[in-house]
Amino acid sequence: MQVKDVMTRPVISVGPDDTVERAIRMMLQNHISGLPVIDSSGRLQGIVTEGDFLRRAETATQRSRPRWLEFLIGPGRMAEEYVRTHGRKINDVMTSEALTVTEDAPLEEVVNLMEKKRIKRVPVVRGNKVVGIVSRANLLRALASIAGEAKPTGSDDQTIRERIVAEFQGQKWAPVNMIDVIVRNGIVELWGTITDERERQALIVAAENVPGVKRVNDHITWIEPTSGMVFQPPEEVTELSKAT
Repeated sequence: MQVKDVMTRPVISVGPDDTVERAIRMMLQNHISGLPVIDSSGRLQGIVTEGDFLRRAETATQRSRPRWLEFLIGPGRMAEEYVRTHGRKINDVMTSEALTVTEDAPLEEVVNLMEKKRIKRVPVVRGNKVVGIVSRANLLRALASIAGEAKPTGSDDQTIRERIVAEFQGQKWAPVNMIDVIVRNGIVELWGTITDERERQALIVAAENVPGVKRVNDHITWIEPTSGMVFQPPEEVTELSKAT
C-alpha cells in the first residue's frame, strides 16, 4: 500500500500567524493531536503538536533549572525557550523542520520515519503543496480494514502444510530443518526442537496465519544451547502433570 491509499484529506491546518489558542481549540474539536502549519500560498512551514504545549507559562509548567545549569546553557537557549513557553502565535511554538513524504511513498517508508524520529504524523506533499497527512491512526485503520478481509479457506491439508513450510523457509530466524509440520483436518501439529525459546511463538504465529488452519498444537522442545538443558513445551508439561 502507498501513502495515498490511507492519508487524510483535506488537511486541517493552521497558519504561522494564527494564535496558540486557535490551534488548541482546533485540536480539541477535531480530536487530533497535531496540525501542519501552512502559509497563505499553501507551502508547509512546520508542524505543531500537543507536545509543543506541554510547557506553557499559563499552566506554570515552563522549565525550571538550577542557576549553575542556566549558566552552562547560556542566555540564547533560555531566550528560545521563553519564546516557546510564552509566545502567542503558532510561529513561536511550532517545529519548523517538518518531515514529509510523497503520495506514492510506500507505507514502510512512513513507518520507518515514525519509528526513527519518534513522531506520530507526517505531512504528505506534492511538489511544494500539502495534499494530505498520514498519522498512526491512519495506519491502524488500514490494518483494521485488511484484517477484516475474509481469508480464503477450504484448503486441503497438504496445501496447508506446503504453505506453512514455505513460510518457515522464507524466514531467516526459522529453524526449518529442525521442525516437522503435520496437518490433519486443518489442525497443525508442530514437532521438533529449537535453541531459542522466542522461536516457539514465532513458529506458532506463522502457522496460524496460513488460510485454512483451525488450530496449532505445540510439541516443540527447547534445548538451551549453553547448559544443554531440555525443556518440554508448556502444553506437554501440563499434560504430564495431570497424568501424575
